[in-house]
Amino acid sequence: MTQTILVVDDQSHIRFLLEKVLEPLRREGVLVVTAVNGFDALKLAEILRPQLIFLDILLPKLDGFEVCRRIKQEQEMTDTYVAFVTAKGEEGDVEEGLAVGGDRYITKPFDPDAILKLALEVLHLSLSPMPEPPF
Repeated sequence: MTQTILVVDDQSHIRFLLEKVLEPLRREGVLVVTAVNGFDALKLAEILRPQLIFLDILLPKLDGFEVCRRIKQEQEMTDTYVAFVTAKGEEGDVEEGLAVGGDRYITKPFDPDAILKLALEVLHLSLSPMPEPPF
């Protein structure tokens, strides 16, 4: 079964940055898929059953809290790891994110190395070393 990461953010530059951060995993065979709104995120999650979701909160159509709540209620997705990646850093936001089933709460701007490290941990992967340049 192909391991899958779903990246959900309505801001194209954030999706692009997360995809770049996760590129080493893609080279290892991990499928990285993106969604721009909560409704599409739910549809993709139901189809792909990702092991890890990086989820913004402020999304069109359905906010990240509701997306997480619905995913965690699905019998087949209760083990899906949901990491909120959001600008909403107030204590109440963090509490709500964890209350709806989020596993991690990361505020923007985020540390790209921490994102990659989290993905490796959740997927139980280690990266192959890059070959040495021949010179």
